[in-house]
Amino acid sequence: MRSLERHRDVGAYALGVLDEAEAFRFEDHLMECPQCAVQVTEFGSATRQLLLYKRATPRSVHPMAQPGPRLLDRLLGEVASRRRAGRRRWLFAVAAAVVFAVAGPGIAIMAGGDGADRTQKVEATDERSGVWAQVTSENTVWGSQIELKVKDGAGPRACQLVAVSDDGTEETLTNWNVPEHDARASTMMGASTFHPDQIDRYELRTTDGLHLVTLDAP
Repeated sequence: MRSLERHRDVGAYALGVLDEAEAFRFEDHLMECPQCAVQVTEFGSATRQLLLYKRATPRSVHPMAQPGPRLLDRLLGEVASRRRAGRRRWLFAVAAAVVFAVAGPGIAIMAGGDGADRTQKVEATDERSGVWAQVTSENTVWGSQIELKVKDGAGPRACQLVAVSDDGTEETLTNWNVPEHDARASTMMGASTFHPDQIDRYELRTTDGLHLVTLDAP
């Protein structure tokens, strides 16, 4: 199946309506497509709600009933709206960074503080997954600049770094693919609209929701 058609399968895959063969082929595509990996993650809340609905469904409803194409279209529309909102937040952050760079030393003086005070580093290893990670965050006028280092020998799999704020709001900071049987440290860069003192913890997860390691913010 062509790549464009594979992109269109993201909603059906996330909601579990693909047959086994199609799901297997889509997972191959998922390893090479960060865009679909992010969209599968964004379907997580909808998938959980449908599972709760399934458990609460009366016995009179046929057990093989599945979401129809109209429901999938609505869910895809909602995900697209969320992605547009997230993109606006990212463009605002980039614009703020550009203003900061152009304004130069004047803004740096206004920001104040020693450079060491603006940078925080935390690392952790999860005993169950065996994944080690280190997150370095630098406070900026628009949020945080993030550097992530990861050692994960359980690939191949698609992963993401999520920041969880003090009020429970989540923001995906970066996505990457773990190579097969490669436990060497990998480094990724990301950014957040949260300032470091607004972040409660960082979580590494696979794009299908498997928890890998939690790093409590300093």
